[in-house]
Amino acid sequence: QVQLVESGGGLVQAGDSLRLSCTGTGRIFSRYDMAWFRQAPGQERKFVASSSWSNGNTYYADSVKGRFTLSRNSAKNVAWLQMNNLKPNDTAIYYCSADSAVQDGSPEWTEYSYWGQGTQVTVSS
Repeated sequence: QVQLVESGGGLVQAGDSLRLSCTGTGRIFSRYDMAWFRQAPGQERKFVASSSWSNGNTYYADSVKGRFTLSRNSAKNVAWLQMNNLKPNDTAIYYCSADSAVQDGSPEWTEYSYWGQGTQVTVSS
């Protein structure tokens, strides 16, 4: 069993930066794909970024490419999402997720079994 806890959300202005953290407890998730998703009010959950343990690649949604960076320290069960040049449409609840059966950092949220409680990110214009 894996438990995930996100932190680092907050209220910022457009152009600011935030760093979200995802800490896992329970099993070591060095062999888990990890991903960040976000959900704005009234919208479906959307892919933000993912990291594949098998091929070592990192994947990003087009909307955040060049602004967001996902990194992880699997030995310490921690992953981060560095978000730069934030925009008002980045406002959402951000969720960390993980799964050992996901391949190649899948962007499909339904494939991930483990989820954190979410952290709110609000970007004002």
